[in-house]
Amino acid sequence: MDRSEPRIDRLPTLYEVLARKTKPPVDLFSFYIYMRDQQRSVDYLDFWLDVHQHTSLCRHYVSELRRSILVETPELEKTGSKRSSYILDHMGEVNDPAGPSTDLTADEKLKDHNLSAFLRQENGHYNHSPQGSLGSQQSAMGASGDRPFPGGERRPRPSFVSHNSPTRTESESPAHTVARADIRASAETILYTYLLPGSEREVLLPQGIIQEITREIEEEGRDDPEVFDTAKDYTFQAMERDAFPGFLRAKALGNLVPPSLFLRLVLGLFATTCALWVGYTLIFLDAPKHERAWEILPFTIGIYLLSSHQYRLDPILALVGLSEYTFFSFSRIEEPYVRKLLNRRAVMVLLVTIAVGVAVICLFIFVPGYRL
Repeated sequence: MDRSEPRIDRLPTLYEVLARKTKPPVDLFSFYIYMRDQQRSVDYLDFWLDVHQHTSLCRHYVSELRRSILVETPELEKTGSKRSSYILDHMGEVNDPAGPSTDLTADEKLKDHNLSAFLRQENGHYNHSPQGSLGSQQSAMGASGDRPFPGGERRPRPSFVSHNSPTRTESESPAHTVARADIRASAETILYTYLLPGSEREVLLPQGIIQEITREIEEEGRDDPEVFDTAKDYTFQAMERDAFPGFLRAKALGNLVPPSLFLRLVLGLFATTCALWVGYTLIFLDAPKHERAWEILPFTIGIYLLSSHQYRLDPILALVGLSEYTFFSFSRIEEPYVRKLLNRRAVMVLLVTIAVGVAVICLFIFVPGYRL
């Protein structure tokens, strides 16, 4: 499906969710909660988000560098620049896609390739070595004190940390908010947090992909976004295939989470059992019909709760525009098409509940009594 296609009467795609183009209950926050609590594979989404953040960091760095070159060295336009300046001059406005690289347009692919090519060439100018990769990051953090460590909570391995490296590279200026060492630190943090065997939040990827990324980062010193393209695409396709359909079923066709469904099942069975016990007791006591009418209450509660469990939807909550994202925590249903779907299903569930309830209640009220 074309990313630019307007979404009027259809469910969102994973690309639109990750690009933050959707509203609750099918937004990125809800998808994150679903991956964490129900799919139990939030590490894959965290890996994808960290790689996406790494790409954004690279784009921000290059954009700042491009602006500083145009401001500080305008004579480059007249004298003819080197290849790196040529790439900067022809990079244009860098894009920030949320989908896999295979879905990029030709222009977006060219911009991303130019971005990675520039970072690789610049990295070669500074003769990167693993011992100097994260030391400047820590020194810069010590000077500013307000930059969070990119990519996750776990620090890279101690062998990659040095406190004797310079805090700035030649391409940096005091106005830069992103240092070149930040990019290197971000790439290494992703590698050590998600990809290496036995890492803190290891994601299962084909061994060939992991070995290739490890070699490019640790041996070749690369930290450009193209290093993670294959792993990012693999993760996107895995989420799109294995997790996203269940997410749409849970949020676009229902509004309850598993703990709430289990509670409704237990309470519904209890209420229905009580209603049956009372109903048979009144029948065999030959109670008058106006006394049997009290069975309406437990039968209605029991059938409503069981219907909610069966359809994974609370019709009253849906009609008032609420969806449960964690146990007894609710958010407004803001996505128009999802709101319409849930309203239709809520009306259907209510009709089923009323039909079953009326049939069962009439049976127990109007059946002839027989006193034992």
